[in-house]
Amino acid sequence: MSRYTGPRARVSRRLGTNIFGTRGESIALEKRPYPPGVHGRSRRRGNQSEYLVQLQEKQKARFTYGLSERQFRRVYQEASRREGVTGENMLRFLELRLDNVIYRAGWASTRPQARQFVSHGHVLVNGKRVNVPSYRVRKADVISVKEKTQSNPIVQWNKDVLDRTPPPWLDRDGDFSIKVYSEPLREQIDVPLREQLIVELYSK
Repeated sequence: MSRYTGPRARVSRRLGTNIFGTRGESIALEKRPYPPGVHGRSRRRGNQSEYLVQLQEKQKARFTYGLSERQFRRVYQEASRREGVTGENMLRFLELRLDNVIYRAGWASTRPQARQFVSHGHVLVNGKRVNVPSYRVRKADVISVKEKTQSNPIVQWNKDVLDRTPPPWLDRDGDFSIKVYSEPLREQIDVPLREQLIVELYSK
């Protein structure tokens, strides 16, 4: 199973950032801004090996987008075969995942919730139901929420309260419909990742 089901706050504390986007993680990071474990307080974030920094950057990306190690490596390998900058290709592929698009559209509060949203069959791509979170959308694809699901209280709350503005590469086509305007550029991806460190890690 690729979906992480363990304690989220521990992951966020270990990596030093709110990975899953929940309020509990923010509280945990504020109260205990050091890695978990008996020796967490004595660990120095500034005194880390090059390998550890690269590994942590990879773990940030993997947990943020909800991929297993095998899935993440496959994304990297595909990105390295494509023309262009490998790190940017990798981030672009991750952003184009269907569950991430649902999150970016503001219909889910977190990426794990978006993943569940897709796997339960609430999403249509070009009018056809798709229940694979890793499905990669393409330019001109239209992603929408099933009509029956649009009245769901959670979806309504996410849309009205979060009021998240989609990135420029997504074009809102109604309250519950969005179109992929183009592939995302690096400057349009606001995830705080240093992708070059990940490329260096896998290049060893």
